[in-house]
Amino acid sequence: MKRSRVRIAGLASLAAGALVAGLAGCGGSQFTYVRDNEGETYFKVPASWSKVDHKPIQQILYGEDPNSESARMRAQFVWTAAFDGDASPGAQHFIPFGVKAEEPFVYSVVQPLTEEQRDTMSLNALRNWVWPVTKSYRDQIAQSNPEFPLQNFELLDDEVLEPGDGTSGVHVRFNYQVGPQGETHTFDLTGYLNAGSTKVSILLVRCSATCYRQRATELDGITQSFKIRKSLG
Repeated sequence: MKRSRVRIAGLASLAAGALVAGLAGCGGSQFTYVRDNEGETYFKVPASWSKVDHKPIQQILYGEDPNSESARMRAQFVWTAAFDGDASPGAQHFIPFGVKAEEPFVYSVVQPLTEEQRDTMSLNALRNWVWPVTKSYRDQIAQSNPEFPLQNFELLDDEVLEPGDGTSGVHVRFNYQVGPQGETHTFDLTGYLNAGSTKVSILLVRCSATCYRQRATELDGITQSFKIRKSLG
């Protein structure tokens, strides 16, 4: 895979996808292997991590009533998975507003795009898919939602990914201070857009900044395991 890289120093379902734990011929595995229902997007997480309910996360991101029609449609067409490394796992650790969360959390989504979304898709749209990353979008959020719980953004890494076959992608790592206590957390997002611009595939890893520094090799291994097949869509 070729990567065009800019590093900046110092410094937002179909039923659950198949979970494949263990390797053929082995007595066990250190990892849980995860793929979406169509088998086109896949990654791994430590086997000790727990799969958690993703519905509260969708409420955080989209502000939808889980009984609404939009939520029902999203559940029908969007694949989502979430894993928590905490001993008491829960969706509240996705964005630890008001709770202590020192352990890693992984969130993944595979979503088909509407015609309107296809017309506006870009690498920046991938960067901003879960949380605001680009300055223009951060400014927009600050004006529209002064109480937004993520503050004091720091960009740590920004890569353009070129996996080939017409697929494009980005990898960004950034810090935000979370909640009234102002604890800094590191977010690592990888996003892919398929060749026909009909589907996106996203992986977000979150941990406290201290955790991320201490466990960088482990968490980078999760990020690097995130792959898509030649044709996503």
